[in-house]
Amino acid sequence: MFNRRQLFRRVAIVGVGFMGASLGLAMKKKGLVKEVVGIGHHEISLRGARDIGAIDESFLDLKKGLQGADLIVLATPVETILEILDLLGKEHHRGCIVTDLGSAKVAIVERAEKVLHHSVLFVGSHPLVGSEKKGPASASAALYENSPCLMTPTDKTNRLAKEKIKHFWGQLGAQVKMMPPQEHDEVMAFISHMPHLAAFGIMKAIPDQFLEYATQGLRDMTRIAASDPKIWRDIALTNHKNVLKSLDEAVKVLSLIRKSIISFDGQTLEEIFKAAKTKRESIHG
Repeated sequence: MFNRRQLFRRVAIVGVGFMGASLGLAMKKKGLVKEVVGIGHHEISLRGARDIGAIDESFLDLKKGLQGADLIVLATPVETILEILDLLGKEHHRGCIVTDLGSAKVAIVERAEKVLHHSVLFVGSHPLVGSEKKGPASASAALYENSPCLMTPTDKTNRLAKEKIKHFWGQLGAQVKMMPPQEHDEVMAFISHMPHLAAFGIMKAIPDQFLEYATQGLRDMTRIAASDPKIWRDIALTNHKNVLKSLDEAVKVLSLIRKSIISFDGQTLEEIFKAAKTKRESIHG
C-alpha cells in the first residue's frame, strides 16, 4: 500500500529527548522521511538533537515548527501532550497525521478526538521502549527495532492514517499490536506504571547511610527509579484509576508477606515466592 521509502515529507517531533531524538535517528536511517524538524522548550536539547543528526531543523516556537508537517509526533510527558493537543485544536493542519508516544492512552485519545478538527488525523501510539535515560545524547537509531508498539485506534480513527502509522512503526522494526485505549491503560498500570512506582518507593524507603552498601540486586531492581520524576507524576495522575488498582494488588501481596513473617508462616511465604518465581521465568529476557 505504501512505498517503503519516504512515507512522509516533513515530520515534526515535539520533544527531542531520548525517545524523540531516537525516533528522528531511526526515521532518517530507514529513509522514511525527507526532513525532520524538532520542537522544544530548551535550546540545549534541540542543539544536541541537531548535533547527532536526529533533526535537520529546530524551533522553540511550536506554531512555526509545525508549518508544512505531514506527520506530527508528540514525544513529551503526558500532561504536555494534552496541552499541545489543545493548541492543535485551534489550528487546522488539514490532512496532517498526529501520533504520540504517551504511556497513558485514554486521556490522550479522548482529548484528541474532542479538540482536533476532523481534517487532522490522530492515531494513538505507544512504543514500549522507555528507559531511565534522558536527553538526545543517549539516543539510538536502533531503539525501536524488535520492540512492541501498541497502537490505540478507536471507531473514530481514520483507516488510512491508522494503516500508514502501522506501516511506519513496522518499517522502524517495531512489532505492532492494536489495543483499545482502556485496555492499554489497564495493562500498562500493571506491567509498567506500578513497577516504576514500586521502584521509587523502595529507594525512598532506604536510609541514605545504607546506600553505599547497595547490592547489584538492588541496582537491578531499582534502575527505573532513575526515570524522570515529572513524567511519572503525569502518568500516575493521568492513569490514576488503573494505577491505584495495580498498587492495591501489590499492597495485598506485600501485606500477606508481612503477615506471614509475623506469624512465622514459612509455607505461605514459600508459596508466594514460588508463584512469583514461576511468573518471572515465563517472561523472556
